[in-house]
Amino acid sequence: MSEAAGGPLAGVRVIDLTTAVLGPVATQILGDMGADVIKVEPPQGDTMRQVGPTRGPDMAVMFLNINRNKRSVVLDLKREASRRALLRLIEGADVLVHNMRLGAAERLGLSYAALAPRNPRLIHASATGFRKDGRYRDRPAFDDVIQGMSGLAALNAMRDGGEPRYVPSAIADKFCGHVLASAVAMALYRRERTGRGQEVHVPMLETMLSFNLAEHLWGGVLDDPSLGLGYGRMFTPYRRPFPTSDGHLCLMANSDDQWQRLLGALGRPDLAGDPRFARLAQRAVNIGALYAIVEEVMRTRSTAEWQARLDAADVPNGPVLGLADMLEDDYLAETGFFRRVEHPSEGRMLVTAVPVEFSEAPGAVRRLPPRLGEHTEEVLREADLAEAEIIELAGGIAAAGQ
Repeated sequence: MSEAAGGPLAGVRVIDLTTAVLGPVATQILGDMGADVIKVEPPQGDTMRQVGPTRGPDMAVMFLNINRNKRSVVLDLKREASRRALLRLIEGADVLVHNMRLGAAERLGLSYAALAPRNPRLIHASATGFRKDGRYRDRPAFDDVIQGMSGLAALNAMRDGGEPRYVPSAIADKFCGHVLASAVAMALYRRERTGRGQEVHVPMLETMLSFNLAEHLWGGVLDDPSLGLGYGRMFTPYRRPFPTSDGHLCLMANSDDQWQRLLGALGRPDLAGDPRFARLAQRAVNIGALYAIVEEVMRTRSTAEWQARLDAADVPNGPVLGLADMLEDDYLAETGFFRRVEHPSEGRMLVTAVPVEFSEAPGAVRRLPPRLGEHTEEVLREADLAEAEIIELAGGIAAAGQ
């Protein structure tokens, strides 16, 4: 892969102490945008190196998919020499990112209060389960816990009256990772104007609550829960891909004009004048009945026939793609979303494109995921550690990894 400088964050150096999903997603975004991300791992490596199919040791697919555009440095932070080396790296960095519990960071001397005097320009970024000033400050938290506490698991039950259940995706980890990366970029922008670094903290619970309640706070927005909580359209059992005669199709109309065009395409223009459905406010109240009619009509034609009719009416629609379908999708092939590359040690790989587009300095996949400790000596030499220190660290790390 190309290692040429580029991207809006080119020249920014990030020390990445993260593991699992949330933190690595955030730092991969920073790396995609051009930052030099130095992933500091314990001798055993990031836990995700062991999750999923693998061709070689410590290079499982979960690690490979969220750790590109990074260099791997192994440091055993139980040893004083490794902690000194890490501090040297931090002194020359623009950003430090971690997702360890706050108390653990403090015990390692990695709090913002401890590091700011060493590097006043440092952006110290972290994500943990809960806010720093609350009683849950040091409670452990993973995606499943946050899905439950943020109401997401209960939202799934509200639609069909079933049991609370998780979204089959690490959605809290991934969304909070995106928020963390965005917050780092904002802090870097402010530093360019003031010359000063700062601490950035993303609490998973409050971040997901803000995300989930955007539409579901409902009557609570007026401080009157008696008006109802939750956006009703999301809970109707008919809000799902509509069955056709040979499959399923997703479609959505919102404005009055879109609904008139949709009802025309369905062969039911008469419903446009029905007082239950004529205006948005009335449709919101009667959305279940309206969706039931749409579902009944959609069953009468094939998916391809409906797509042609809906496209002609300029009504948003799309097919239901399974995971395997995406790998063969013509549109994704056309845009180059999936790319086949050759990893130096792992062989043929599939990587996804950087989705955000920039007209200047675009992001890119410059480095494929690193082997454990692949860049330790390289990075430590860049930090001007003495050769004797590097040899000592390498020996201690090898012993710790046995």
